[in-house]
Order: sequence, then C-alpha cells, then structure tokens
Amino acid sequence: MVEKALELSRADDCVVIAEHTSTANLRFAGNTLTTNGTTESTRVTVISVVGRSAAVVSRSAVREDQLEELVAAADRAAREAQPADDAGPLVSGGEQSPGWARPVEPTGIEVFESFAPALGRAFAAAEAGGRRLYGFAEHIVTSTFVGTSSGLRLRHDQPTGRLELNGKSADLKRSAWTGVHTRDFTDVDVFALDEALATRLEWARTRVELPAGRYETLLPPSAVADLMIYMYWSAGARDAVDGQSVFSKAGGGTRVGERLSPLPVRLYSDPAAAGLECAPFNVVHASGRDSSVFDNGLPLSATDWIADGELRALQQTRHSAAASGLPVTPGIDNLLMSGPEGGRSLEEMIASTERGLLLTCLWYIRTVDPQTLLLTGLTRDGVYLVENGTVVGEVNNYRFNESPVDLLGRVTEVGRSEPTLPREWNDYFTRTVMPALRVPDFNMSTVSQAS
Repeated sequence: MVEKALELSRADDCVVIAEHTSTANLRFAGNTLTTNGTTESTRVTVISVVGRSAAVVSRSAVREDQLEELVAAADRAAREAQPADDAGPLVSGGEQSPGWARPVEPTGIEVFESFAPALGRAFAAAEAGGRRLYGFAEHIVTSTFVGTSSGLRLRHDQPTGRLELNGKSADLKRSAWTGVHTRDFTDVDVFALDEALATRLEWARTRVELPAGRYETLLPPSAVADLMIYMYWSAGARDAVDGQSVFSKAGGGTRVGERLSPLPVRLYSDPAAAGLECAPFNVVHASGRDSSVFDNGLPLSATDWIADGELRALQQTRHSAAASGLPVTPGIDNLLMSGPEGGRSLEEMIASTERGLLLTCLWYIRTVDPQTLLLTGLTRDGVYLVENGTVVGEVNNYRFNESPVDLLGRVTEVGRSEPTLPREWNDYFTRTVMPALRVPDFNMSTVSQAS
C-alpha cells in the first residue's frame, strides 16, 4: 500500500503512513468476566508536498483500489494550500527497516493465555476475602509503516498492554485502585496486585475527616507519572520561545539551562529503554506547534529533558530548533524519571513519615494557568493518613492545585523508580517509569465530596 501510494503521487514530495492496529480485551466486574473481544483496523495517511505547501489526507479501511483517489485528493489539496511555515526538505536517506515487507502479526485473545486463569484464581481469592474486583485488561499491537519519496522505508511494531484493577468492599463503600503496563501480559502478577488492594481496603476501615490545607504528602509513582506527563506535553519549545509557557524565560528565550529542582532529578525518554521500547523514528500525521510532517522518519535517540535538576531540552521540530537555537529534540513515546542513587521504596518512605498523607492516584487533571502550569484535579480511590510510620486510616478526597514545575523545586525526597501506569493519561501514554515523591506542602485546596 505504501509503495503503490508513493508511485501514484504526482506531488513534488510525498510521505505515506500506513497503520494496522489490532486489540484484544477482557472486562470484568464483581469477580466475574463480563466481556471479551478483538478488533482490527487500518488507516492510510498521505502527506503531499508541492513547493512549500503540504496537505494531509487520512482515511481508514482503505482498499488498494481506493488508493489512487486518496493520493489524488492529497496532491490536489497540496496544490491549493498556502505555504507551510514549517516547510523544509524531507528527511533523506535510503534506510529500510528490517522486516519492512513482513506481514503484520495482529494480537489476539491468546495473549491472555496465562493471565486469564490467574485472573480467575484472583477472583476466587477476592470473593473469599469479601472483596470485589472490577476492571479491564487490554492489549494493542500497532504496526506502522512510513515511506517517503526521499527513500525512507521505516517500520515499527508496537505492543501496548495495560491492566486496571479496582477493588471494592462487599458493601461497595470502600474502593482502591491499581494498574500496570505490560508488553505481553506474561509479567503481570495479578495476585500481588490484589493483595495490595486488600491492604488498602483494610486501611479504609477507619475513616478520618481532615480539612483542606497544605500537607506533607507522599505521591506514589502513578500520581507522579500523571503530573510529569502533563509537564512533558506542555514542554514545547515553540510556545516557550513565544513567551506562552511556564518554560519561557523572562525577557525572552527559554528556561533551558535553568535549575528546576535542588535534587539531582532526571527526566528523560529513550526509545530503547528496556520494557518501554517505542518507535525509534518520528511519526507525524499533522503539523502542529511541536510537530512537523516534514520531520517524518527523523531518528530518535535518548533525550534528557531534565538532568541533575536542570532543564536540558524542550520538544522541538527542525523548524522550531532553527528559531530557538536549541538542538532538535522531538517527542518520544515513553518517559522515565529518577532521583539520587539509593532511593527508598514507597513502603520505606511511609515508615519514615511522622505525619502526612499518602495518595493513590489523581484524576480529572486540568490546566488552571498555562503560564505557571498550575493544574487542578481530584484525588481518587484512597487518600490515607500516615502517623509515626503507620497508615492509620483513610481520609476524605480533595481537589488539589499544584504546578508540577513548582513542585519539583519543593520535593524533599525522590524514591526508587519503578514501572508504573498513569491513572489519568493511560488511554494515551502508558510507558512510564517513575519514583514516589515526598512533598512537604502539597496543596489540597478544597475538600471534595467525590467518592
């Protein structure tokens, strides 16, 4: 399909992106499997370039006999389009990925071959313990093919799996959540996850009402992931150069080179990170402030966004890099964070807490002020009071107001990094490794009635 579309194009240059996506899922409620199924879909995107103008036409379920009309539509739109401000030469080279022409291998329900029986046994254990398990398991495999008139033939097969598990008491008054990301479900320990839920449900037997205010707070890796992902998505160089973001420097320019944390925090992405492997080349379906269709196929490599507590890079296209004078650093589909060597586990951090709050996860995160990246959102599925190193009960939920950038400057402890699943953003971003964080004055702005 890619080769034929390139042959059909009459534009000056052309990029074709073809994607095949397959999914398999299990859904369950009240310790019972409710549904399961599989789906497959395809999409072809044609980016035609005429002079300095580009146009994108994308359609799903395209048959081979429909390609000519699809390509003609893209060519025609490019001839009628205004010049693109990010216009530039396509990425050059004759590179061809291994297995370029190999047939796609879709996922199927068999990906749960070992996980499903274990889930059934976890249902039985939960039933015996007076708990109910709810949630879903999903596995997605997307095969992406990128071909260009400049000679690139690139392919990436991306497996993405996630499990969300919610445990509730028999009377449904107590609730706890956990989740994991995985490439193939062979590494998911559903019994350990259920045991963690059981522990939290026991903590919730004691209820403590606390007012809004600033509390020493332990943020678990999942909550940290949601905050860091939002910051990562907001770290566009073009907005920073234009003075429109928290990463804009007073008087002009960006804050690259500025220290954001007194601790040696590192936030980075790496396409080759073990267990979090993702596409090693740029795939762009439409140009935006932080992306350019002219950058399709650009090689990606390990990138430090923050290193030793200092802002090192912002997301850039070749076009924005020319304006900012900074290196070309496109976005990458994973995110990892670490602190000083010897970071403690979350359990060890709890044991050393005199009095503070322990969160489970964050939910409904939204921007209040983009200039400071002040965010608001809610706590969910368990906020616990820690006293003298012991969890003594569950407290009410809160609405929080915090900036992840400002928060980095106030963190007093960075725990041990571990793979985690963000709660809020796992529909879009699953591949994360994060530590727990200790914040001495996390702002619980109001009490929430959400439960």
